[in-house]
Amino acid sequence: MNWFWLLLISAFTLQVHVSPCFARGPQQRQIRDVTVAELPKEARDTLSLIKKGGPFPYQKDGAVFGNFERQLPVKQRGYYHEYTVPTPRSRDRGARRIVTGRNGEYYYSDDHYKSFQRIRE
Repeated sequence: MNWFWLLLISAFTLQVHVSPCFARGPQQRQIRDVTVAELPKEARDTLSLIKKGGPFPYQKDGAVFGNFERQLPVKQRGYYHEYTVPTPRSRDRGARRIVTGRNGEYYYSDDHYKSFQRIRE
């Protein structure tokens, strides 16, 4: 047998172990808890609006949140929805959001989805 065939056979029989961080893309970060009382007043107000079903001050409130960075547990598209938490003195929507999950979970981000805290009531 020549070297080419040995190399080819070895390539097919070799078991390759891929680290999970490379196999699935970015790893979900640890999400710490925050109580409602620890949230800024604007976030508490937004949470109250979400629970009442609105009305919401921003057109994008209630839009599907894609979780593309995979900071939250991976779920099917449409599972998460996002809501703006007003930022005082901001000219636009700012960086603060509450993201809701279909099973009643709430997450707060004050850095435009770079990190999240699970809201505990």
